Amino acid sequence: MSEYKLSASLIGHEDDVRAVISPTANAIISASRDGTVRLWKLLSNSPPLYDAVISSNSTSFVNSLAYLQPSDDFPDGLIISGGKDTVIEVRNPAKGPEDSAEALLLGHGNNICALDVASDGKYIISGGWDSEARVWPVGKWESEVVLREHQGSVWGVLAYDSDTVITGCADKLIRVWTTSGKLVRTIRGTEDCVRALCRIPKGHPSGADFASAGNDGKIRFWTLSGQQVGQFQAHDSYIYSLAMSKSGEMFSSGEDRSVRVWKGSECQQTITHPAISVWDVAVCPDNGDIVTGASDRIVRVFTRDVSRAADAETTRQFEDSVKQSSIPQQSLPEVNKEELPGPQFLSSKSGTKEGQVQMIREPNGSVTAHQWSAGQGQWINVGTVVDAVGSSGKKVDYLGKEYDYVFDVDIEDGKPALKLPYNLSQNPYEAATKFINDNELPITYLDQVSDFITANTQGATIGSQQEVVSAPDAWGSDNRYRPGDEAAARTTTGAPPKIVPQKEYLSILAARVAAMQKKIVELNQALIQDGHKDVSLNPAELSALAGICEKLGSANEAMKLKNVTDGLQLAVKLVTAWPYKDRLPGLDLLRLLATTSEMASYSYKGGSILDVLISASSENSPPSENHVMMAVRAFVNLFTSDEGRVLAMKRFEEVQTFITSHLANTSNRNLLVAVSTVYINYAVYFATVPESTSFEHVVAIYDTLSKLLTTQSDSEVIYRSLVATGTLLTLDEDSKNAAKEVYDIKGAVDKALSKASDPRVKNVGKEIGLLLR
Repeated sequence: MSEYKLSASLIGHEDDVRAVISPTANAIISASRDGTVRLWKLLSNSPPLYDAVISSNSTSFVNSLAYLQPSDDFPDGLIISGGKDTVIEVRNPAKGPEDSAEALLLGHGNNICALDVASDGKYIISGGWDSEARVWPVGKWESEVVLREHQGSVWGVLAYDSDTVITGCADKLIRVWTTSGKLVRTIRGTEDCVRALCRIPKGHPSGADFASAGNDGKIRFWTLSGQQVGQFQAHDSYIYSLAMSKSGEMFSSGEDRSVRVWKGSECQQTITHPAISVWDVAVCPDNGDIVTGASDRIVRVFTRDVSRAADAETTRQFEDSVKQSSIPQQSLPEVNKEELPGPQFLSSKSGTKEGQVQMIREPNGSVTAHQWSAGQGQWINVGTVVDAVGSSGKKVDYLGKEYDYVFDVDIEDGKPALKLPYNLSQNPYEAATKFINDNELPITYLDQVSDFITANTQGATIGSQQEVVSAPDAWGSDNRYRPGDEAAARTTTGAPPKIVPQKEYLSILAARVAAMQKKIVELNQALIQDGHKDVSLNPAELSALAGICEKLGSANEAMKLKNVTDGLQLAVKLVTAWPYKDRLPGLDLLRLLATTSEMASYSYKGGSILDVLISASSENSPPSENHVMMAVRAFVNLFTSDEGRVLAMKRFEEVQTFITSHLANTSNRNLLVAVSTVYINYAVYFATVPESTSFEHVVAIYDTLSKLLTTQSDSEVIYRSLVATGTLLTLDEDSKNAAKEVYDIKGAVDKALSKASDPRVKNVGKEIGLLLR
């Protein structure tokens, strides 16, 4: 069978195209994050030409679509759309946005992300982030049935027949219901969130009734009885959409930039898009053409009929845009760049299967990715591979503009990542503010997003080749909570709530545990190969490593750790017996274990865990700033447990000496942020347990904070230092007078404020000004 070729590129949406439908050969419907639903009408066939009209306007993202075929009651059919405003709009396609909708369906409490219509036109099924699915009888427009058993967002819904609906959920379960609301069956067996469902036609070779797909990149075939009758790995990342043609071919789209055409479990064709996500794919029942909606704002039509193929210029523009796109290295298998073949490989070797990816080292040193097209019998250039988007100095095109970086930001578990464009010339806080506003997110996310930008561009410089100029976070662990997140929210009077005194202890727990474990295993193997088997990990210790890393699967789990003696002993071995240069992952492991009371009580050669951290991180001359930073992060996390706080107070002098000895000449932002966070936690402890507070300890911290405020310019370091300062100023009059008269805190604060444009800094600065009156 011939391959699909581009038929048309429909340009008009101003944001991601999240949903598409092709109800007839003459019409396409699309929905976008730009708040519009658009109806594209075919004007001519060769070459295909469409005219778009806006069918409806929403106040926010439109994420889902369905279409009711024409009937006696609705001769023009009905367009059904839903999104972030929680309203399902039912509209006659012949009417414009200024006309009244046929119905507005109210009931969901959060974003509506899935819609489907029964083939007999009797009901609509919807799913949303509120963990509910709802059945809406057509014409009555009331939600008579609410399906509430879900434990997460309902990402996929399928109106299977007149009596049966199926839901796919972020809780990794598929549920089969009656349209009256009875839960017939819960189907287990998926490994991750379920995002897409589609009906399988009768007589399909699999014998299945429906298919599912989701975050694990697999397509699974199921019977209504819950039996899995087949599965295969279909994509390298999330699958967002499934569609089935009358002929039994299946189509899937996902986060790996592609649409794939399947006959059974065999991939017939891979269509790579110049986008980050292909959100949706639909099949036209009249002619078998497929329609896609992607993150680059474009609706595309693909056809097997040569008479409906796009003209040469449109096809060339599409192919060039695919070639010019950037592919993050982390989305592809790890390879040794030096061992990659050159361009001659492409003409001398054939691929072994459709969609196979081969990386090629170009003469200029860059790496390009090529995908095997079985239909064309050749390799297709699908983009340039970069270490991280933006890290090669190659600008990334997003929504028609060029950026140094385009990040994926996971705002909520089970929710698709949003795209965050950023140029190194921008202020991270201002870029985060624009991102929040553009995506209509709660202002309370502002600090996390700003922190994400800063952490993931550490050391990057404006120009061609990025160089690390200040020690980066070795494990990408800086996605952390910032003090005063609540400060961005507004009270009913419109004024920001007070930031100081800080009342809760902070921690730095976000981590890439899998990367840390992998690095330890790699270093251990290198030790064995170098003849250092005496200090390498034995099988029992490697098993203990796997066990503790499994427990450390998330920051939330790190807060609940217990029974970690084996992990502690292992981590201490890594940071004391291993060569200094190889200790960073061990220090990172200790940093995560520092939340436990067991670590605070741990004794090693007559000393405490603080002695281990201090000596292990700084015994080299000069010490690695990353090693020191990890130790200070561990000091931060000690405040999580009662025993850890007692230890931190008992050994205050040692901690203070260690910190000040490494501050003199450092510009390592991650270290400075960790230091200012330690002082926040000490300040919270002094305020919480005043009877244990030492005046000498308070003024020692004032001394260090005044130096940070006068010498540093990073907004996060300044902000945390101000929060610590403001909290100390609320303790008592003696310490406040010392701050004003001995350490000139007012002068230090004024100098810090003169360097800051961050609104958070100015807000906490105003509060401190009032305290110093």
